[in-house]
Amino acid sequence: MKAIVVTDQAAGTAGMTLVERDVPKPAGNDVLVEVHASGFTPGELTWPSNWTDRLGRDRTPSVPGHELAGVVSALGYATRGLAVGQRVFGLTDWTRDGTLAQYTEVEARNLAPLPGDVDFTVGASLPISGLTAWQGLFDHGRLQAGQSLLVHGAAGGVGSLVTPLAREAGAYIVRTRRAADREAALDYGAHEFVDLDADALEAVGRVDLVFDVIGGDVQKRSAALLRAGGTLVTIAGPPEARPADGLAIDFVVESDRAQLGEIARRVRDGRPRTNIGTVATLDDAVAAFNPTERATGKTIIQVRP
Repeated sequence: MKAIVVTDQAAGTAGMTLVERDVPKPAGNDVLVEVHASGFTPGELTWPSNWTDRLGRDRTPSVPGHELAGVVSALGYATRGLAVGQRVFGLTDWTRDGTLAQYTEVEARNLAPLPGDVDFTVGASLPISGLTAWQGLFDHGRLQAGQSLLVHGAAGGVGSLVTPLAREAGAYIVRTRRAADREAALDYGAHEFVDLDADALEAVGRVDLVFDVIGGDVQKRSAALLRAGGTLVTIAGPPEARPADGLAIDFVVESDRAQLGEIARRVRDGRPRTNIGTVATLDDAVAAFNPTERATGKTIIQVRP
């Protein structure tokens, strides 16, 4: 099979290589997935899990990519809950070979059925962004109807899914980014938009929840805007600032079959819409990950036509 591999952490995406590898065989409780589309997150190659296993041992050459949509090709011993030929999507383990390949081995519990009317390309764009949005809002942020939400990173993959999910939950949403993202942010369902270059963030007033994907000074200023008992949720690493009378939580997204199912159901209904940018073939993946111009939206590799 064809697969993208990396061996040199310092080289980043420029060090990606398309190679031929043997098709893996599914171990117990795993499934072998024929990958139709794979998602890739900017900055993924900085994650230590791409280079070492859980014991800190070098595991290169490794296959990056952790989001996929495809079809179950084979079942490992004692695997339950999925069937050969079933359409699936999901999020693979961080320390195993990933999804930028024609086949990949995945623990069955990390996959959810992909409805027949959801395209594989769309399915592959959902796991990291969708689960991050869901878990940040509801598992960690405990968002409730009537609360106010400040979202940083308005046009990114996570931000574009946070807004419609929060709006459905009955929240009032203020999103931030640069001026060029204003129209997109409002189109996704934000009630207000703040241009971080021109507007005063403090003019937002007090909010119940901050969802941060930026960190740094923006995060510090946002912590001061939380009402008593409010929560700062971030995926930008350990919080640099904590609210005076509230919580600050950083988290790493986890696979969850039930949550994937909820996200897929909403996508079928047209809410939320995914933010897909570049779509490239596996043969052109290395070039797609090293663009000559600034990329917008999620990069998806269409592994099979």
